[in-house]
Amino acid sequence: MNVLKNMEIIFVAAASLAVATSYATASTPVIEVPAAAVATVAAAPAKMPVVVVAVKRLTAAEKAALI
Repeated sequence: MNVLKNMEIIFVAAASLAVATSYATASTPVIEVPAAAVATVAAAPAKMPVVVVAVKRLTAAEKAALI
């Protein structure tokens, strides 16, 4: 029983060490965008697509026919 308890402690320690190491070594990528590209994107008007769903409701008879 003592061996299993020690293995659990070793696993938790290894997992926490792996998580801490992954956070410590991870870096945020730096993306440099030319100023001309930023001005072009800002000047273009963005049109948002709109979806319209128009459906009639089923009557009680139609619902009963589906079952």
